[in-house]
Amino acid sequence: MTGTLVLAGTPIGDTRDAPPRLVAELAAADVVAAEDTRRLRRLTQALDVQPRGRVVSYFEGNEAARTPELVEALAGGARVLLVTDAGMPSVSDPGFRLVAAAVEQGITVTAVPGPSAVLTALALSGLPVDRFCFEGFLPRKPGERLGRLREVAAERRTLVYFEAPHRLDATLAAMAEVFGADRRAAVCRELTKTYEEVRRGPLKELAAWAAEGVRGEITVVVEGAAETGPDEADPAELARRVAVREEAGERRKEAIAAVAQEAGVPKRDVFDAVVAAKNAARSDPGEGKGKG
Repeated sequence: MTGTLVLAGTPIGDTRDAPPRLVAELAAADVVAAEDTRRLRRLTQALDVQPRGRVVSYFEGNEAARTPELVEALAGGARVLLVTDAGMPSVSDPGFRLVAAAVEQGITVTAVPGPSAVLTALALSGLPVDRFCFEGFLPRKPGERLGRLREVAAERRTLVYFEAPHRLDATLAAMAEVFGADRRAAVCRELTKTYEEVRRGPLKELAAWAAEGVRGEITVVVEGAAETGPDEADPAELARRVAVREEAGERRKEAIAAVAQEAGVPKRDVFDAVVAAKNAARSDPGEGKGKG
């Protein structure tokens, strides 16, 4: 008989949030694969549990190489418990490769649900949560970061991101540039920990606040784009949305068609808005086109 792969959620801050099943699985697993074995040791000490099985590291640097070893153990009947530093394995953490490999081999995969920074931040944000999408970490390079944000500029679902504290101010400033300075957002810091903080407001205000320096684990929740009906489609906004898509690499024809469908207006209206915006830019003295 083959074994079982167990994905276990771990506390994102307060160790008292650990589910009882996590303690039981830690004690019973034949192999415990941990993103950081030192953090696992601190967690097991806090939970007063001693793993019975072999403990191995499983992190981004060795994930590809160690996956076959763990699949072999599973194929031999072992119960393998996978834990990360915080939250659920596979969600912006190691785990996807092992799950995919186990599924391919017909091995049972189950989970011990636990705390989630994504869901906790959504619940605390004060923003609509009936529909949302998780975008993980944005690229570190400014140009790539802007490109990724432009891809979702018209997304109507609430957006959730993880971000490093030293990049938070640049990320919020980029979001204000692409999504609009007044788009509502919430920065959730150190969730469930002693210095938990949720800062809510327009992106421009949050960017100014973050410029002073922020510490801790960060989750950012951003309001989705406003739904625009046929009578509310502002030509300048239509042209801006086409420009955002063009900058992200779309051809103008496809960008116009996509914006027209999103806004519920004829493609001709969007085309006319783009032409009007181009003509206005050419005639604007501030663009260097006026008489000197």
